Amino acid sequence: MAEIRIEHLHKAFGDFAAVRDSTFSVRDGDFFCLLGPSGCGKTTTLRMIAGLELPTSGRILLGDEDVTFKRASQRDIAFVFQLFALYPHMNVRANIAYPLRSQGMLRHDVQTRVEEAARILRIQHLLDRSVSGLSSGDRQRVALGRAIVREPMAFLLDEPLGALDTEFREVMCGELRALHDRLKATTVYVTHDQLEAMAMADTIALMNRGVIEQLGTPQDIYDRPASMFVADFIGSPPMSFLPFRGSVVPGDRSVRVDSVDIALPEVREGSADTELVLGVRPEHIELSDDAPLRAEVVDAEYMGTTQIVTLNTATGTSMKARIQAHIHVRPGESTGLKFRPGQLSLFDGVSGRALRTALHDGDAHG
Repeated sequence: MAEIRIEHLHKAFGDFAAVRDSTFSVRDGDFFCLLGPSGCGKTTTLRMIAGLELPTSGRILLGDEDVTFKRASQRDIAFVFQLFALYPHMNVRANIAYPLRSQGMLRHDVQTRVEEAARILRIQHLLDRSVSGLSSGDRQRVALGRAIVREPMAFLLDEPLGALDTEFREVMCGELRALHDRLKATTVYVTHDQLEAMAMADTIALMNRGVIEQLGTPQDIYDRPASMFVADFIGSPPMSFLPFRGSVVPGDRSVRVDSVDIALPEVREGSADTELVLGVRPEHIELSDDAPLRAEVVDAEYMGTTQIVTLNTATGTSMKARIQAHIHVRPGESTGLKFRPGQLSLFDGVSGRALRTALHDGDAHG
């Protein structure tokens, strides 16, 4: 296995920049997710790492080797596509063995590798079956087997669970992570599904319009979003935003919103009189009759042990709170809102960028 380094990677299709000046590293043995909405540049980035697209500029290093302009066949990687890309006229054994036979490997060695890959994926009983009769989940395992059998320096996976139904996708998430942990493989995984990324990744690069908005662990990205885009994309429901106009200076521990002082982590980065936005996760909102910040209950969605309550503040801002299911709320009633001060984010309302607070330095607790 090996580290992958991306340096100032740029890809343009005519006047359209699909990837813009991306720089990041995938550590040896890391499970690294490229996450973002459709068209953000994540698959283009993966295809450049694979050698299926050539960059307009920048460098790609696999281990210590510069592979920027090498063909895909010259890079020691394995690529797993969303739609499996299996040979329907071959059985499972022949599909898994194909890359090894293409390299001219001895029959005995091919058989040994195929059976080991099948054992890891628990598909030994399928080896002599036709792939055309397999379920989507089993076909995905065969596609993974064809990648594993090569023992490459890195695995690249492009939305490999996208064709599966929701229930089985959750199962495969756990299996893919367990497989990664057994193989200790350097893996780059592309997905638009935040739940997949949060469940499996060691590191996430969240992309937006060809740019990496934030790079970090799942917890960093969830707890300390670098922008309003990140805060809105991550979380279900996502972070709620409360806009206001004001100023903050380093050392401030509160802001005034709708004539109410709201405590927050100590501000480390000031901003003069401008549009600001307070960000709060649904689970960090408490409904309290004696709280001065008021809102009207619009709706409540029962989720089993919790419920998602939609609220409208006096200024017309919509917010969502996650509260215990046994708490009784009715549409139309007024309630007060309390926030956990150690968990609030503060954003520049114009740029959308997060203003640095104690929360971003990791010394605030809620």
